[in-house]
Amino acid sequence: MDAQKVTLRKMTPSECATATGHREAEAARELATFMPEELARERARQGTAQFLPDGLDTAGHHLVVAENGSGEAVGNAWIGPDPRQAVGTVDSAWLYDINVFAPFRRRGYGSAILAAAEEFVAREGRTSLALNVVGDNEVAVALYQRNGYEVSSMYLHKSVRRQDPAGTGG
Repeated sequence: MDAQKVTLRKMTPSECATATGHREAEAARELATFMPEELARERARQGTAQFLPDGLDTAGHHLVVAENGSGEAVGNAWIGPDPRQAVGTVDSAWLYDINVFAPFRRRGYGSAILAAAEEFVAREGRTSLALNVVGDNEVAVALYQRNGYEVSSMYLHKSVRRQDPAGTGG
């Protein structure tokens, strides 16, 4: 397969609303494995409000659409400052979200969007692009590894149950 190329452009307000809805639904689905569904939806909305208080116009954040050579929108991404860094540092950028639209999946566009995002942050003077991925998202993990991303930290989770102190089993 030939390598795909994409260009990034700023989302329109309508595209932003659609992307936000999709991103919040995905975040809520992931969070719902650890908490009640309604709380998960609220946490996803709070995350958007915290990191994008001014939506498309939030300083330092770039909500972009990826277009192929034919001008078709093939996906989108959210690129911004690395939330792990102290305020005022600019070495690393963060890929908050990446999405390849269903008709364009498994055709190299995920790698193309990553490459375009990397070029974008390099033009801003950043030296790295970091991201977070849910551990059971094997397709995404494989995409990132194919594109040279390495694990830099790992969080593990295990559900535990409180033991009955009386030993009665209830």
